[in-house]
Amino acid sequence: MTTTKTFIPFLILTAMLGTSAGCATLPNVSEVIDEAPAAGKPRQIVSSKGVISPQKSKAVMERLKRSVDPTDVLERHTAVVESVTESPLTKGNRVTLLADGQATYAAMFKAIKKAKDHINLESYIFEDDETGRTFADLLLQKQADGVQVHVIYDSVGSMNTPDAFFQRLRDGGIQVVGFNSINPLKAGGKWGFTHRDHRKILIVDGKVAFIGGVNISKVYSSTPFKRKHSKKAPIHWRDTDVQIEGPAVAELQNLFLDTWLKQKGPKLSEGNYFPELKAAGNALVRIIGSTPGESNRIPFIVYVSTISFAEHSIHMTNSYFFPDDQIIKALSDAAGRAVDVKIVLPGITDSQLALYAQRSYYSDLLKAGVNIYERNTSLLHAKTAVIDNVWSTVGSTNMDFLSLLNNDEVNALILSKEFAVEMEKMFAGDLADSRQIKWNEWKKRPLLHKVREWLVNLFVRWL
Repeated sequence: MTTTKTFIPFLILTAMLGTSAGCATLPNVSEVIDEAPAAGKPRQIVSSKGVISPQKSKAVMERLKRSVDPTDVLERHTAVVESVTESPLTKGNRVTLLADGQATYAAMFKAIKKAKDHINLESYIFEDDETGRTFADLLLQKQADGVQVHVIYDSVGSMNTPDAFFQRLRDGGIQVVGFNSINPLKAGGKWGFTHRDHRKILIVDGKVAFIGGVNISKVYSSTPFKRKHSKKAPIHWRDTDVQIEGPAVAELQNLFLDTWLKQKGPKLSEGNYFPELKAAGNALVRIIGSTPGESNRIPFIVYVSTISFAEHSIHMTNSYFFPDDQIIKALSDAAGRAVDVKIVLPGITDSQLALYAQRSYYSDLLKAGVNIYERNTSLLHAKTAVIDNVWSTVGSTNMDFLSLLNNDEVNALILSKEFAVEMEKMFAGDLADSRQIKWNEWKKRPLLHKVREWLVNLFVRWL
């Protein structure tokens, strides 16, 4: 969440420190695709019992291919992703779709209350408000019951949360790490102001995990119905998380523990962080995490390659949409080959500058045949996509330069026809609460709006 109020000082400080996102570049995905192994090669799939044989892996993918219309997403895209990440494709996962904060919090609280060994929580924002205090009280109670709790919060994202809030957690025995302290003298690792931990991860007992876009803040606790009856009611934040059970949880645990070590957190207490994980469902899941400085920005490659290989439909929601040229081309090319491309974006936002910048990309996309919608009944914060009725992603990655270049991010890639059906139902609900931006009307907007969008776009890499 980037506000207009904080943008200008952030930009000035970034320029002074010489650590702007403009110093880094995104990879050329066409080169990555060309260098990827052949699509016909059997995929490597991990089950609850370890790596399964090439023959069984091939059979799993064949069954999935037969369940949907022909698509290159399952073969060519999967081959590309395997070439840039060591995170395995895991089978035997149950993935539960959680729409909005209330559903996400309810599921999280239920899992936390059942914890027996440990709770690992990582959040960009952990606010000292009604929701944050509810989380804090529950975590302190579990710590008192003998369940070791570890918390990572981002020092910029949570800069409005007083130190006393986190000190209360520490005093209760919870181990707490502030990611990349604003004060470079207190930073645990290599300091960089623009390097932020934008991940949202909760892992309970190494067996159940949650990831998505929901931070710990009261803004997610309102419902979409209240504001219809009262303009003074809180704006509803529309977001998406998933609950995962099965072998993929171990990959999220690896990401959490790696961040803890890189930030030089306190020595971890003894715990069963990697319990035996039994098959819990039928979804194939790959967890992709990214950090700055990698030669390949994995979420970016994932998005561009998946869009490039789509055959039938691309249905996407994103909260901060400032795509680079490769994403614009991939979306435009997809529309040009008659793929149904629909993107739902915020119509109301916590950053007016972000809204102006987002709209600066509409003209090229609309002229190419991409369908753009703005959701105006809620503040859209979800980062999701469902492609060809079989490939889905839910996570923390925005389609902006800070996410793609500078932040630690995490997404779940889910191969499942059944889960894709749930994603499509949710997307249909977003469409119903959105208005379509039509080219014939858009090109006639006032000149002032065009100039404003152009000016803000000059600073889009820092939004």
